Amino acid sequence: MRTILSLDGGGLRGVIALGLLSQLEERLGGGPLASRFDLIGGTSTGAVIATGLALGLPVPEILRFYTDLAPQVFRRTGFRLPGIHALFDEEPMEAHIRDICGDRTLETSDLATHLALFVKRLDTDSVWTVTNNPAAPFWDDPPDGSYIGNRHYLLADLVRAATAAPHYFEPEPIPVARDDHGIFIDAGVTPYNNPALALLQLVAMPAQGFGWPLRAGQLRIVSVGTGAYRNQQSPDRLMSMTSGTLALNALLSSVRHGGQMIDDMLRLLGRDVRDGTAFLPDPLFEVLRLDVRLEREWLKRELGMTLSDRVLNRLRRMDDTTLPDVAWEIGARAGERILSDMAPGEVLPWA
Repeated sequence: MRTILSLDGGGLRGVIALGLLSQLEERLGGGPLASRFDLIGGTSTGAVIATGLALGLPVPEILRFYTDLAPQVFRRTGFRLPGIHALFDEEPMEAHIRDICGDRTLETSDLATHLALFVKRLDTDSVWTVTNNPAAPFWDDPPDGSYIGNRHYLLADLVRAATAAPHYFEPEPIPVARDDHGIFIDAGVTPYNNPALALLQLVAMPAQGFGWPLRAGQLRIVSVGTGAYRNQQSPDRLMSMTSGTLALNALLSSVRHGGQMIDDMLRLLGRDVRDGTAFLPDPLFEVLRLDVRLEREWLKRELGMTLSDRVLNRLRRMDDTTLPDVAWEIGARAGERILSDMAPGEVLPWA
């Protein structure tokens, strides 16, 4: 059976995903998750985690990037006007990403499994799926030298581009051809914020160089989120917002709804590992979704955690550095609850 690990975007809510992954790692007997999956892919913060996992790092070491280093990255410095300047200086982020990635390129042998990263090229209005699969399109330099083959791309540049969320960080220029740069941003502002369906397309379409069979029993997707919620607001508050704030709210809402639609599509096309339900008589794959709801009633009912509205609102933000312990606990408790009634062989059949 082929296995895919899909990691959503969500900024510093990636700590929730790491909490979930800690339980997955434990359930599978410890050891690097890269040895358990044939493909690990992610968007935004999911790209950071995916790269660390594919390099063989354990979950606690990746967590350190968020708990120890994030306060340095998500710190406003200098004179920055929201709407005119990015909120944060990208240099600390770049430095920390290079600490993880070094000068490795996409073809490095240090990647212990297939890796897929999603970035948006802003100047051509296209979403790029970049993988370390030598059979993928654009892997090698073409004979006419019209572009730089993906194999030469620096991992650090790709991960930095994946974290370049508009409003928060400046875009990342990456050389794509001789004397030409593409301008890349976080693909989290697209429907690819939940990359599970895009990863399915990647492995199923022969032109992408994988050509894996689509059939339950031969393909399993483990999809990990960073916390879902409905951002309910009073009509009076919405009507008092500036047009820019209202537009940002609408964009973030669209990202959340897009992720939910992808979850629904996975359940429609596949068979849920937890309860065996399937809508199709012959499901195309098996799927296990690991996520939480950042809503007071759900957290109390499912995890026994009582959180104030103030704490919940801070957890929902992508740039809040004050609650990593709470975010980790939410993810770890949820992961334990979801996986507690599943044997390792049910999570991944060959575990």
